[in-house]
Amino acid sequence: MRLIRGLVAAVMAALLVTDTLGSPTPIYRRFGHGGGDIIRGVNLGGLFVLEPWITPSLFAQWEGNNPQVVDEWTYCAALGKSECLSRLQTHWASWVTESDIATIASLGLNHIRIPIGFWAFSVLPGEPYVQGQVPYLENIIQWAGNYNLNVVLDLHGVPGSQNGFDNSGRLGGIHWQDSQSNIDRSIQAVEGLANIAAKYPDIVDAIEIVNEPANWGLSMQGVVDYYKNAYTRLRSIASNTIMVIHDAFLSPSDWNSFNVPGWENVILDTHTYHVFVKDRLTLSRDGHLKATCQDAQNVYSFNPRLWTVTGEWSLAITDCAKWLNGFGKGARWDGTMQWEMNGPVYPGATCSGQDSISAWDSPTRIFFRQFAEAQMDAYEAGSGWFFWNFKTESADDWNYIKLAQNGLVPNPPTDRHYSRYSLGSNHWNITISSPWCN
Repeated sequence: MRLIRGLVAAVMAALLVTDTLGSPTPIYRRFGHGGGDIIRGVNLGGLFVLEPWITPSLFAQWEGNNPQVVDEWTYCAALGKSECLSRLQTHWASWVTESDIATIASLGLNHIRIPIGFWAFSVLPGEPYVQGQVPYLENIIQWAGNYNLNVVLDLHGVPGSQNGFDNSGRLGGIHWQDSQSNIDRSIQAVEGLANIAAKYPDIVDAIEIVNEPANWGLSMQGVVDYYKNAYTRLRSIASNTIMVIHDAFLSPSDWNSFNVPGWENVILDTHTYHVFVKDRLTLSRDGHLKATCQDAQNVYSFNPRLWTVTGEWSLAITDCAKWLNGFGKGARWDGTMQWEMNGPVYPGATCSGQDSISAWDSPTRIFFRQFAEAQMDAYEAGSGWFFWNFKTESADDWNYIKLAQNGLVPNPPTDRHYSRYSLGSNHWNITISSPWCN
């Protein structure tokens, strides 16, 4: 989920999934032009794709060891399949419960996005991954339906890794396009997700066909070809399910040649964080609020061409969450991780108390409430948002449930104290009017 470029949603200004330039193809589901809900949801991260910073307790036994267990691949390799499956079955049964889904619904949200790896559908000899995720996934889908939530299924990791991040399942190189077999197995995973979507057509709205492909390590023509292939396969199984494509962290000019007339029910996913690049991490609090204005303009400008959803964002303004930058790694904020500034963001910067609600004073709490509202303003200038994450073991600035229960994000999301943003009678003709954007 990490790495981001702030100028995101205008990314695909020439990616025309339209019948007529400037007139988006209708989305015939719960949201879209002509009525329906703005997407307001959370990610169920850390469930079917392990990330050490979300659930550090799963990785604690290897802290300080070398070689280290750093992702789901090495987790299962270290434990062996039998023990890995036993531990993960316990995790799958406990990390997301029906009570969690009920809580999410009670906070006024309408969607959940569920990341899952390709290995739920395909494991080859020599791969340490284990299977068994699908029954747990279907339980969650059924719970979501019971609480009037809709679901986006997100193919978060593909064979060979599409970005080299630990959240792709395997930290290291970007080898997704090294073989046709990797692509074929990715399509197989899309088909597996499509079969689940077809089984629950009133609950599963959409499938994201690959999360965060890294433009810097991939052939973008190959990514485009994969998108086209996945569209065809998805439509053959779940014809009305929305397909979600990620922007690959690219600028609009990089998509000028991509034009697929006739596509229907396609959404662009873009991710906006404030902690993984210098120009955002080093902002003042006021700077973070004002930076959302450009994000709002980006999604607002592009949404009429292709429905644009901010599929990941958080309240973090530091990267201090333990292992956020990778197992065993420190933070840019306090200089414990080497990065381009060769030191902390400012002299004396500390991570102490940065990610704990109990340590935040009143001005900090007010700021985080404002920051939540500013980002909601921005992303609802498009088609909506999914917060990352629904909960964490220790990083409170990434824990939507805890933030909402402590009044640091609006509960429900429309209960805004500082924002002047309003949907009014016609969302699609709104004026961006957050107080920080004047």
